[in-house]
Amino acid sequence: MLNTDTEGVLQEAATGALPGWERVEELARAAHARYRAVDDGTVADYIPVLAEADPAWFGIAVAETGGALHEVGETGVAFSIQSISKAFVYALVCEEFGHERIGELVGVDNTGLPFNSVIALELNGGHPMNPMVNAGAIASTALVPGATAAEKWESIQAGLSRFAGRELEVDERVFVSESATNSRNQALARLLQSYGRLDADPGETVELYTRQCSLLVTASDIAVMGATLADGGVNPVTRERVVSADVARDTLAVLAANGLYERSGEWLFQIGLPAKSGVSGGIVAVAPGKGAIGTFSPRLDEAGNSVRGERATAYLSRTLGLNIFASIDARATEGKQR
Repeated sequence: MLNTDTEGVLQEAATGALPGWERVEELARAAHARYRAVDDGTVADYIPVLAEADPAWFGIAVAETGGALHEVGETGVAFSIQSISKAFVYALVCEEFGHERIGELVGVDNTGLPFNSVIALELNGGHPMNPMVNAGAIASTALVPGATAAEKWESIQAGLSRFAGRELEVDERVFVSESATNSRNQALARLLQSYGRLDADPGETVELYTRQCSLLVTASDIAVMGATLADGGVNPVTRERVVSADVARDTLAVLAANGLYERSGEWLFQIGLPAKSGVSGGIVAVAPGKGAIGTFSPRLDEAGNSVRGERATAYLSRTLGLNIFASIDARATEGKQR
């Protein structure tokens, strides 16, 4: 099970809104203080440049659908978005192809196997099953609108920048480092092609996917990106509609089922929020209608998820009343509502 370390922390029932500004500030600071000294986990090194991250970095951002942003710690430190990008590229292609078609092409079901599994693809006749595993993410990237690779990249960069509310740039060092070590992703792309699941050039598609994973974000950026999904596809800071409310709903449903890979069930059981993690140490967790939590800390557990980020998100989910499954007897609040 996930080590969320929330024993004895009061579980607030989910409500229709976040608490007031000061209470959110107080709890964000409490989460940071509670877990900043945790030194479990290790910094990712299978992409060489990621190993340079300072293991002491730890930032927490809470973005509200009303536009408020709460920041504690290293929320301005830039890191490569990595697998968190999968959720937002998926939303972009959902906007293009619609609910039914994207379900057929990419799928929505958990594989129960690691994110880069070749076996999962073979067992399912070449169907990627969901867009949060690497095979599904590569298939999603191939569907991005554009007649050329350059046009597709422009769509990806512009789309994710609209989610963040600012122009995002690529970390070229991460891109080069990751390109030199992505042979498994290249194999997955060719396997997808062999099953007739990839119409685009495999090498070109993997290059695009690697570049999207190399976009630089901060904990505050991913909190705003998540809050855009929480707010029915409208960026709470810029007030620009990025995707439709239906697409936001579909993306959150896929995140709930698959965002933490084979640990998605444990995550929902312990934390109760749609979420996505990345090997740079970022985690975004979304509370529909309320906002999102963005955390960054490079120390990862054996499943590749940020240790401090998991614990801080669990703490805030409980204390802010974000768990989408938490409720109380309606009769207990009747007196307060009258």
